[in-house]
Amino acid sequence: MTDEEIDEVDRAILYALQEDARNMSSGDIAERTGTSGSTVRKRIQRLESDGIIKGYSANVDYQRSGYPLRMLLFCTASIPERGNLVPKILDIEGVVSVQELVTGEQNLLVTAVGETDSDITPVAQELLDMGLTVADEVLVRSHETTPFGRFVPGGADDEE
Repeated sequence: MTDEEIDEVDRAILYALQEDARNMSSGDIAERTGTSGSTVRKRIQRLESDGIIKGYSANVDYQRSGYPLRMLLFCTASIPERGNLVPKILDIEGVVSVQELVTGEQNLLVTAVGETDSDITPVAQELLDMGLTVADEVLVRSHETTPFGRFVPGGADDEE
């Protein structure tokens, strides 16, 4: 699917699901988009099968759930190996995400959570044992997200 194939209805569906996928019914989205519930369901199925919607997950407040430390570890891996390392890094206890970075010397950003320093320290050691260089570690106080504004009806894409 290309950007041209994602129309205003698809963008509105994506925005609504980013807002609150758990409580947003097809009927609610249909009302917003001026379409039917069955159209919304078919669109969601297509967006899922095309890999636009990769899945659904809970946005967990790790601090309130007993894991107050969120550490960002900026790592360097050899470029040919970095993509293959991602699944192995995700298997490390405490790691909740890995991002491949395409600019700068550090090319992997690993996020780990834990209750204490002793939960996070083994993550860094396992990364080192995999042959990565851990260039920097940053402790995160908070992490908030918002739906992507270009998906909202009347957003930046609609002005072009």
